[in-house]
Amino acid sequence: MKSSAWRERLLETTRGRVLALLQTRNRTVNELAHEIQLTDNAVRAQLISLERDGFVRRVGREAGVRKPHVIYGITQEAEHVFPKAYGALLSHFVAVVAKRLESRALRASMRQVGRRIAAEQSPKRKGQSKAQRIKSALALLKEMGGAATFSQSEGKHFIRGNGCPLAAVTATHPEACLIAESLLSQIIGMPVKECCIHGPSPSCLFEIP
Repeated sequence: MKSSAWRERLLETTRGRVLALLQTRNRTVNELAHEIQLTDNAVRAQLISLERDGFVRRVGREAGVRKPHVIYGITQEAEHVFPKAYGALLSHFVAVVAKRLESRALRASMRQVGRRIAAEQSPKRKGQSKAQRIKSALALLKEMGGAATFSQSEGKHFIRGNGCPLAAVTATHPEACLIAESLLSQIIGMPVKECCIHGPSPSCLFEIP
C-alpha cells in the first residue's frame, strides 16, 4: 500500500510527468520542455535528478542547429513506477493452470518456478556462507516486491515477510507459496519449510533448519 501511494505521488509531480512522456517514446530536452510547458533548464534539472536515481538514461543524440541534442529514455528500473496488472494476470494464469493439473503436479510446477528464479542467481552465490546466502535471499525477495527479515526464536531460524510479492495469487491459491519455499531452499542451500498465513492479509513465514 505504501509502495502504491509513493508511485501515485511521484506520477503527480513534474518528475512523474517527465517519466510518463519518456515511457511513450524517447525525447530530447526541447521536446520535453514543449510538452510540459517548462524551460529547458527546468527540464534538465528534473532529468539530472531522475538520471541520478536510475530512472532515466541517455540513449543517443540527434542533430541540432548549433549542437547535437541528447535523447533521453527510461530505464528498466523506471518501469516499476508505472501501475501494472501483473498480480491479476498471474492470479488468472494460476487459476487456469490449477484446473488443468492435479494438485500434486501443480505443487511440483510451483516448486520448479522457484528453482528457475533461483538458478538465475547461482553465479552470485558461489563461495557464500550460510549467513551470506540468507542475506542474498532477503535481497531477492525485496527485488521481487516483498519485505522480509531474518529472525531467531526458541533456537529456530525464520524468514518473516510482510507485503508478499505473490499476495495476488496466494489468497486464492496458497500453493503458490511453494515458489518462494523452493526459491529460498535453492539459494540458502538447505530445505526451507513454508509456514505462511494465507488469506486477504497474508504473512510470509519460512523456517530454516
